[in-house]
Amino acid sequence: MADIPSGDRAPDASARPKGLDRPIRKRVKKLGKRLTRRLAAYQARQSLVPDAPFLEAERFAFLAPLQRHWPEIEAEARDLLKHREHIPGFQEVSPDQYRIATESNWRTLFLFGFGERIEGNCRMMPRTAELIERAGSVHTAWVSILTPGYRIPPHTGVTKGILRAHLGLLIPEDRENCWIRVGDERRSYAPGSLFVIDDTYEHEVHNDTDEDRVVLLLDFDRPMRFGGRMLTALFLRIMKLTAFYQEPKRNIRDHEARLAAAAERANETLESMSDR
Repeated sequence: MADIPSGDRAPDASARPKGLDRPIRKRVKKLGKRLTRRLAAYQARQSLVPDAPFLEAERFAFLAPLQRHWPEIEAEARDLLKHREHIPGFQEVSPDQYRIATESNWRTLFLFGFGERIEGNCRMMPRTAELIERAGSVHTAWVSILTPGYRIPPHTGVTKGILRAHLGLLIPEDRENCWIRVGDERRSYAPGSLFVIDDTYEHEVHNDTDEDRVVLLLDFDRPMRFGGRMLTALFLRIMKLTAFYQEPKRNIRDHEARLAAAAERANETLESMSDR
């Protein structure tokens, strides 16, 4: 299910994928929005951590190794950028994101999706994939690349049952102009910094610099009492049956193959040059 844009900003109608206009998809999306709003209040009451825009990473011990080894992750992200033209825009993976992602301004490489390992992409970042698997609690993990000058407009996430960690990797020197706002709080990114957000609060990201912003994003279960955990697990199971999950899953696999082929061609070119 897509993030939900906020405010009065109207998306370009010409950019709207035609498949999103199917009547059944519209009905499912409308029903989903109603359901998630009702569930959110219960999930907040069941939460074992504060219901706040930002939560400190120290509350989630399984994230500590990722932060401790961030230079290794950063090195793999730097190598990944050599193939950036083959990394898809977010809206190419999930067409529902067309309101907040345009052209190639926000590229995403998924390593894990709903707990499933994306093998080809993980081979591009093997140490990162290893650290994520060791964490054991991550549903979805991806590298998020924001181009210079791009702003992700205000939007909200889907479920309060999932929290999202941001690990800064390649961050512009002008950090004051590279930031995220969640609710009424705003934080600048920094290399190696890790914070956790509740993305059901309205949030936006600005990269008002002349450099790329690259972070690792990780979605994981909010710590909750038994009732909240069971309800969230059921919700996610239902989500997997819908087009909002199935379509991105197919697209991730398609782009995985393209990126792997491009990387292989690049390696073959380097080998042929070294043999001369």
